[in-house]
Amino acid sequence: MLLVGRGRYDDSAVREGVSTRLWTVDDDLWALIEPLLPPWPKKAPGPRPVPDRLCLQGILYVLRNDIAWQLLPLELGFGSGQTCWRRLEWWQKAGVFDRLHRILLAELNAAGELDWSRACVDGPRPREKGGADTGPSPVDRRKTGSKHHLICDGRGTPLKVITAANVNDVTQTLILVDGIPPVAGRRGRPRRRPDALLGDKGYDSDPNRRELRKRRILPVISRRGAPNIAGLGKLRYVVEQTFALLHQFKRLAVRWERRTELHDAFISLACSLICWRRLSKYQS
Repeated sequence: MLLVGRGRYDDSAVREGVSTRLWTVDDDLWALIEPLLPPWPKKAPGPRPVPDRLCLQGILYVLRNDIAWQLLPLELGFGSGQTCWRRLEWWQKAGVFDRLHRILLAELNAAGELDWSRACVDGPRPREKGGADTGPSPVDRRKTGSKHHLICDGRGTPLKVITAANVNDVTQTLILVDGIPPVAGRRGRPRRRPDALLGDKGYDSDPNRRELRKRRILPVISRRGAPNIAGLGKLRYVVEQTFALLHQFKRLAVRWERRTELHDAFISLACSLICWRRLSKYQS
């Protein structure tokens, strides 16, 4: 199992099927990740590089504890914060974390642990420090920030997370739906579309409804000025749970990365870890 922590009991982590050192990469998880990593150049100049597994643990330490890169404790043996930061950048350019997320989704799909009967969307705003994807709030133009927009399956497994400037949720609906990666794991073509899409009144849009129907997706979205669809909240609660899990990775709850690609790397890694925990729980 995979774990993160500072030596204290983490009840939420136990419920997700993990242990107590959340930055530790166990053998089973490493067996999935290692083949995805680009090989280190054989004739690279300079001293021998820090092993990839240790660098990954350093990245997980920063992701979980939300510390500045330069404050990564050297006594942990993960190398310097600068070393881990460069490795994160290199791996993101190689598409490592997106591929890992797809592999784990396929494993969950093969195990019958993905619910394609419906998907849920939402977009609460994390506290932001700045970056390329920040912009004025639609409510208060004096404040800048950005949002995480999430689509998950009917059981709360994250399928896609995007970061955008402070924009209305309705503008991200089709981007999220079309951003679901092709998920293999079963006979036939990889699946990319849920049967229905559930959203609150922030996603109310007749043009979006028409586009969803063209994609053979049933829109189940409450209309502004009308009562909420009966029972919708009981089905949509999973997306809020998923956001809670995502923002347990403190580096995502308060955004420090000014470079979008590095923030996206952390998002993909966090989604992968959530999938890994669920897969481990299923296999145990």
